[in-house]
Amino acid sequence: MNARLNVAADPVAMKAWKHIIAASKALGESTLPAATRELVMLRASQINGCAACIDMHTKEAFAAGEEAVRLHLVVAWREATVFTDAERAALELTEEATRIADAAGGVSDEVWANAAKHYDEAQLAALITQIAVINAFNRANVIVQQPAGGYVPGQH
Repeated sequence: MNARLNVAADPVAMKAWKHIIAASKALGESTLPAATRELVMLRASQINGCAACIDMHTKEAFAAGEEAVRLHLVVAWREATVFTDAERAALELTEEATRIADAAGGVSDEVWANAAKHYDEAQLAALITQIAVINAFNRANVIVQQPAGGYVPGQH
């Protein structure tokens, strides 16, 4: 299976994507825990059906020491007992922010308040930026039907 389009081959598209890639890398400097960032990226990718990002973030998280059981249970995080209250708040925010069109008011005040109980303003800023960035990657990969399965941790 091949992607419909190689976005990286277009100089104008890559000029724009370099900024999104840089934004993603900058988030690694935030105080938001790396495990939380990976869980958020994995959950948004599952919701959006982005196989390439699911492949990447599952492998990156596992390579960084994340437990397989937690990665398998991200899709059912509400029923799983392996996540902290803070991670659960981040996953809930991720779901509402990713499915923003499904709710008339976007992210609810209740979900926001729950996230704000667990994260300071800098972490919340990183969290919402991470959600926005992964959604951009998801959408591009889904549009071009980027194949999955061959990602090697550290590749990007």
